[in-house]
Formats: sequence, structure tokens, C-alpha cells
Amino acid sequence: MLKIYNTLTKKKEDFLPIKPGEVSMYSCGPTVYSFAHIGNFKTYIFTDLLRRVLLYNGYKLNSVMNITDVGHLVSDADAGDDKMEKAAREEKKSPYEIAEFYTAAFMRDVANLNILMPERIAKATDHIGEMIQYVEKLYEKGYAYETSDGIYFDISKFSDYGKLSGANLDEQMAGARVDVNDEKRHPADFALWKKATKEHIMQWQSPWGMGYPGWHIECSAMSIKYLGEVFDLHTGGVDHIPIHHENEVAQNEALTGKQSVNYWMHGEFLLVDNGKMSKSLRNNYTISQLEERGYDALDFRFFCMNAHYRKKQNFTFDGLTAVRAGRQRLLTALAAHYASDAKTDSAVITEYKEKFFTAINDDLNIPLALGLLFTLIKEPKSRDIYELAIDFDRVFGLELDQCSMPDAQCPTADFYYATDKGQNSLLKGLVECPDRDGVLCDAALPSAILSLVHERTQAKVVKDYTKADALRKQIEEQGYTVIDTKDGVKISRK
Repeated sequence: MLKIYNTLTKKKEDFLPIKPGEVSMYSCGPTVYSFAHIGNFKTYIFTDLLRRVLLYNGYKLNSVMNITDVGHLVSDADAGDDKMEKAAREEKKSPYEIAEFYTAAFMRDVANLNILMPERIAKATDHIGEMIQYVEKLYEKGYAYETSDGIYFDISKFSDYGKLSGANLDEQMAGARVDVNDEKRHPADFALWKKATKEHIMQWQSPWGMGYPGWHIECSAMSIKYLGEVFDLHTGGVDHIPIHHENEVAQNEALTGKQSVNYWMHGEFLLVDNGKMSKSLRNNYTISQLEERGYDALDFRFFCMNAHYRKKQNFTFDGLTAVRAGRQRLLTALAAHYASDAKTDSAVITEYKEKFFTAINDDLNIPLALGLLFTLIKEPKSRDIYELAIDFDRVFGLELDQCSMPDAQCPTADFYYATDKGQNSLLKGLVECPDRDGVLCDAALPSAILSLVHERTQAKVVKDYTKADALRKQIEEQGYTVIDTKDGVKISRK
């Protein structure tokens, strides 16, 4: 049975979903005001590994990830500017242009990291109506109050506030100095809805005048809409526990009177050179920056998998170089197993499989499962060993089947399709592969895949991202990866 550590109860528990065989899951996604950095992606890789372990266990998934494109202030405690507005001013673009650009960049990195997309992507700006209704209901129930600058949640009315993080309200009150908003009843009261000034770019009509949602209300409104008042799993980074997720718990349970989430799971921080990651230190590296230094995105994925998701991990380039070499040794060894016609005793295969299943189901002990894989490849050469490794890769997501491809179809042999730069829409057709000295790819791309790629491009032109994500999933299910680049669409054989 799968066991996971539940942040809510502070212990490892048997995972028992609400509906047998099905899992409802919400994951905090990016705030698309800038490029996501490797610390963010450590959390997304953890969430992806959880999804893969659930799928390996035979569960059907109904998962949602949000895209925050409004309402997330510079401080998680409702202070400062909206991150989207701030980025729009700095880059002299509209918030919607900022959101579209950085969402596309995020999706590109997600594809390169081989992260499986959730069943639904929910944009905050598409759900403003649901958020307003949510705030109205909290206000009617007496959990919210109005000030000159917005609607706030009154945490004193919610007796269980702090049960996720262990926060003590009496200590917070005693330690509070000067509150930035003296209209708030408690320093920890948080904004459900902010009233907008005329200069604020993103604002909507509400019962309290023109304004925009608070960050925390977004996830509550969207998770309940798509997953119901009670759902199985909620994931995110540990930095979300004390404020964002604590506030989600308060909102949801105040509204419904029910425990909204049965299992909370959180990924630990990624350090850089044993220190904090920050813009000022210029060490908040992006996946693109790693690629510019000659690393593959899968090298970073492999790096993250060498530490348990609940343990801090220290990133260094020396460490990433060592991991890259280890991944190449793994692929080389698997290629030798693939080329062998020998067989392995079925009892040996069964023993490895049972050990693997036990490791991944022990709170996602991926490092132990990886160690098992490296022991496996030391067995006498056999196609059975290769096939078992590929089965394990359903969880690892390292594209280990690369080692079995003919040279002409190896990872560098990608299909590139140019777009009309005037409209950034219509596919022009097969063009030269820049990483193969201008030679056209040897194999023809199946017409069915080309049709799906073309349809997805058209969906993006009309901003139907839900359809575009669904089409991307169809393409991936047929063995190809789609990556949006500044020059067009790149289709890679998985």
C-alpha cells in the first residue's frame, strides 16, 4: 500500500482516496510574472513523481494546476504590488502579454523536464466570477469584513487557524509590531478581495467596486470548482505552508464546514552552494540557463531525484556535472542490455520489481528506487533487464528508451516546424534541424501528428489554452514531445 507523509497530521499515513481507484489532486502552479527557476522546478518534479507513482499504482487521476496571472502580491502577506502589474511596468507590456509569454516559457521547461501535465490547467483570470461568489459567501457567513482597501478574512472567527503550519495566533499578536494596515482586526488577517485604484491595470467589477482577487482565494475557488468541497491531495512547496496553504485551509473549511483536503504534501527547498537562492545573488538559475551551459533538462530532473522530496538539497554545478555523467553511464549500460538476446530468470525480475514497488510506495523513496536501478543494470546483459528498466521509467520519467533508438532517431534528430512570424500561427512545414548541421530529419513525421500539431497551434492563436493543452497531451500519448520556441514548434520523438 502507498504510504505518504501528511503535513496536516505530521506523520506518514496509508493513502486511502475518497473514491477507490481514483485520486483528486490540486497542485499550486506558477505565478507567470517571470521565468520559473530551478527551485520552483524541484517542487514541480516532486509533484510529477507523485503523479507517476499514483499512475504506476493503477489510480485514475483528476488533477488540477493553477496558473496565477493576477492577485499574487510581492509579499505573500498581502503587502506590496501585484507581481503581474510590477512585471508589466518593468517590461512595458500589458499583464496579459506578460502572462502569455511566461506561461509559454514555463510550459517549454515542463516539456523538457518530461513533467506530465495535469488533467486541467486553470488560469486565475478565467475564474474571477467564482472567486467573487466565494468571497460573498464568506462575508455572509461572518468570516469576512470590509475595509477601505478590500475584503479581509477574519482569522479570529476560525478556531482551527494554524492547524496546518502550527502557527500560534496569540504569539503572532504578541510579536506584532506596527501593522501596515491598521484597519485589519489581526495582523494575520488576509485579503480575499482588493479594491483597485484607477491606475491598477487588472481589475473587475464586484459588489465592493472595481478590484481584483487575493492570491489565496484563487486556489480555493478553483480547487472546489473542479474537485469538490473535499478532495484527496494538495501539493506545493514548503514555503506555501505558513501563509498560502494555511489560508486556503481557513477559507475552504469556513465556507464548507468540512476538512477540505485529506492529505497535504510539500517539497523541501533547493539550496544553491549551501545558501539561499535569490535574484540579488544571481543564483536563481533557470532551466534555459542550465541548457546554455551544456546540460540537458533531464540532467536536472535526475539531480533532483537523488534526494528525497522532504529533504533539503544543495545544488552545485559540480554536482550537476557528476549527475550528468551518471545518467550517460545509465543510458550506455541500458543500450548494452537492449542489444542482448539473453534472458534473465523470472524470479530475479520479480524480486527487483517487488523491491521497486516497495521503495516508491514508501513516501516516494525515489533515491532508493534509483539505487535499485543502478544495481539492476549490473546484472548480466539481457533484454529483460532493459524492459524492466523501461517499466521503472514510468515513474522516473528519464526517457531511458533513448538508448534503443537508431542513430537517426536519437534525441538530436528532432522535427522542426517554422511558423508564420507575421501571425505566429500557420505551420510552414519541415525545416532544417539546427543540431544536425542543416540536414533534414531522416524519418517523416506521421500525418496524424502533424495534424494535431497544426490544430494545437491554431488553438493557441485564439488563446484556447485548454484545447491546446489537451492536444499536447494527445501528441505526447503517441510518443512525441511538443516544445514551443521563439522560431516555431519543435516536435521530438520521445
